[in-house]
Amino acid sequence: MTNGTIKIFVGCDPNNCDLEQMMVLDYSIHKHTSQPVEIIWMQLSHDPQSPWYTNQEQQQGWHTEKWATPFSGFRWAIPELCDFKGRAIYMDADVLVRCDIVELWNHPLAEEAIVIAKGNKSSARLCTCVWDCEKAQKYLYPLKKLQSDPNSHKNMMQLLKNKPYLVQPYLDSYNCIDGEGLDIEQIKILHYSDMGTQFTHKYSIPRLALEGQKHWFDGEIFTHPRQDLAELFDQYYEEALTAGYQLENYKVEPYGTFSKATQVHYHGNKVTRPEDENNWFIHTMRKIKSKFKGDKFTLDD
Repeated sequence: MTNGTIKIFVGCDPNNCDLEQMMVLDYSIHKHTSQPVEIIWMQLSHDPQSPWYTNQEQQQGWHTEKWATPFSGFRWAIPELCDFKGRAIYMDADVLVRCDIVELWNHPLAEEAIVIAKGNKSSARLCTCVWDCEKAQKYLYPLKKLQSDPNSHKNMMQLLKNKPYLVQPYLDSYNCIDGEGLDIEQIKILHYSDMGTQFTHKYSIPRLALEGQKHWFDGEIFTHPRQDLAELFDQYYEEALTAGYQLENYKVEPYGTFSKATQVHYHGNKVTRPEDENNWFIHTMRKIKSKFKGDKFTLDD
């Protein structure tokens, strides 16, 4: 790889719910990274010229009604937005970087793979990944189809389930989901993934309430089981403010109402809620779903 600018695309909410996440992610990337970085925030837009445009009343642009987050399907558009040239990193907003991102940027890629992500023979998570934009062109829908097809996100995930060799695995700690039993020193990129236990809720929900708004996550909120990780986030949050970063810098004109799948029955993950594994009903339902899915390749949403 060259020593040029590293492009990082970040999926985030269009109504200023994720300002704290955006600020900490931005600060943490620049704190540790040795090369120039360009961050592209991916947020739903009313602008027809924007690649993130959607007019849901007129059924134009992106169809988000089946997405778990306000940005789930955006990741598939990244290679085309890079003119199918070079590499690009994708991240969810709820991420804290603790390493030089150059390590991930320069990660080796197998000949057949189009994306580098956390995974093994039976699973992959694209919530932090590196696209080979040129190689991806052969497999991904063009932007217009990604936008217009309500099932495009599901279909693109199915593509990688059908062709798992397209995913090049990296070291798990580059996408450490809510700690996963690792000491802080072992974590390269922390993804505080459980939407119900995110460290930013204590900041964002009161802030939004003062503005007469609600957070896009409509599920139940819990305390994260890793107090040390909560303290790590608070440390980076304060460091960012001290370094001159401000929430105002990430504000946009709020998009307003958009369609999204509800998270009322969201159950988090095994790391943050191990007690769910002892819940007979939840455990039984997961076994039934697993039986119907068989041993197929699984992918995050």
